[in-house]
Amino acid sequence: MPSAPRDVAQIRLDNAMRLFEEFVSATVKNADAATLRGLERRFAERLQIQPSYWSQIKGRSRQIGERLARQFEQLCHKAPGWMDIEHGAMATAEAPAMPAAAAPAASDSPSMPRDDDERFIIGLVLTYYRRHPQRARTRLLDLLGEVLTSTTPAPVPVKAAAPSPQAELDEWRKLQARVAPLKAKKR
Repeated sequence: MPSAPRDVAQIRLDNAMRLFEEFVSATVKNADAATLRGLERRFAERLQIQPSYWSQIKGRSRQIGERLARQFEQLCHKAPGWMDIEHGAMATAEAPAMPAAAAPAASDSPSMPRDDDERFIIGLVLTYYRRHPQRARTRLLDLLGEVLTSTTPAPVPVKAAAPSPQAELDEWRKLQARVAPLKAKKR
């Protein structure tokens, strides 16, 4: 007698756990309990959900709905519908989850994140920006001002004359003047 088809909620949970296992193995080699707790928080941030929500999903008190399943797929670079399909053994680097033709090429855009660390940083910045847009813009521009005003990506040779502090400050002010203020949200 053929076995009954598994329900989609269980398949999605299994696949979410598979995504977490892939994340852990790509991030650390030997994870202890404390490291895993930190990784669960980072994984939740990568999925753009609260760590408590991830905990509820794992504890089976919440299910992964259609919209959240697509979000997981997109943020973990899986093909559409991947969360709804049983995958058997763990996916490995030798058997990627997405066909090569569907995978985004790293050289397509130099502004796209190249690895999990870059995606993590971008996620942090976006989270901060979405919560406090004006403050985030101001602080990030201040933090990145030196990099943004630099005209050469290579380090300045020791014998080269460095621009005067006043010239750097003038350049920074010009850059800040070109950044338009955010429009107030309508409530």
